[in-house]
Amino acid sequence: MKILVPRQTKSGETRVSLTPTAAKRLIELGTDVDVQGGCGTGSHHGDDAYETVGATVTPSHDDAALDLWSHADLVVTIHPPSLDQIQSLRSSATLIGMFDPFRNHDAVQALASQRVTAFSMELLPRISRAQPMDVLSSQANIAGYQAVILAAEACPKIFPMMITAAGTIAPARVMVIGAGVAGLQAIATAKRLGAVVEAYDIRPEVEEQIQSLGARFIKLPAAKKDAATEGGYAKEQTAEERKQQAELMAKHVVSADAVITTAALFGKAPPMLIPADVVHRKEAGTVLVDLAADEQSGRGNCELTEPGKRITTERGVTVEGHTNLPSLSPVHSSQMYAHNMFSFLKEIIVDGQVRLNTDDELQRGPLLTHEGDIMHDMVKKVIEGNGGR
Repeated sequence: MKILVPRQTKSGETRVSLTPTAAKRLIELGTDVDVQGGCGTGSHHGDDAYETVGATVTPSHDDAALDLWSHADLVVTIHPPSLDQIQSLRSSATLIGMFDPFRNHDAVQALASQRVTAFSMELLPRISRAQPMDVLSSQANIAGYQAVILAAEACPKIFPMMITAAGTIAPARVMVIGAGVAGLQAIATAKRLGAVVEAYDIRPEVEEQIQSLGARFIKLPAAKKDAATEGGYAKEQTAEERKQQAELMAKHVVSADAVITTAALFGKAPPMLIPADVVHRKEAGTVLVDLAADEQSGRGNCELTEPGKRITTERGVTVEGHTNLPSLSPVHSSQMYAHNMFSFLKEIIVDGQVRLNTDDELQRGPLLTHEGDIMHDMVKKVIEGNGGR
């Protein structure tokens, strides 16, 4: 079986889907690994590193590399493939990556039409066996860290308290909205940098986790005991609940030197939590890093966020809308993503071939398309409800 590691074509993407270490482990499982030349350049993995572990490097000046896709039995990618790449795949091929299937309907339908077996790793079940292959958590960890680094770089104040001969410098005040994987990592990183941190989440049960990292949990009357899903994620709020939450959070947002928002909804536009008028009340030099900045919806958790851009308001408040924070730490984000991929692949590769077991919830959960059908019921329902588009 030939596994392809393609070059990522999305602008600004520096990660690679399989590192040389992961490629070596897959070769040891009895597969051949074909690497598109230069695919690891952004993450500082040269072609020679792949050749050293036994992979075949195929030079290609074409980013799409459709000829490579057409000869692959299995492709490991990060972002959704283009329609041309999908149509180049063999009908028996397997594709693994993050495809945002609730919004990329054309790609899902093309995968089904091409009779490709596709696994969308965002759909993994929230079970203990799935933790080593949880791409959302691994990349969110990096994003939470980078959000704080961006905030510290943009903030005109230093984060830690300093007692010097020139006087005492008060620590910066950081507020984190959302205490999922990214939010908890942001809290931990801001604390390591010496900031005073407070955090809010609609799930009151995360208070202990926030406090264990040294941050203060903001208690708002809007928090509900049933605000978490079975998988532990925050439930989507109603418009009225979001409005009430935003009003209660406003004074904390206004007083913070740096605000980091992490409230994202998989497959949907992020909730709007910080209105423009609240940002306009913040002091000049303060920073807001919107980790939920989303290109498809054109915004993030903040009304002023411009996905993909860093803006400064007339009052001098910086609003950061970077949309791919893991790409800012490509060595470790690639390492973690590749580990996730290998952990999943070793579950489905037997004697050098893909052996699908749909009775195993670990495989059935992320199975998106197979033998011409859309296999994930929720994705299928959304696409059919949208008129097949």
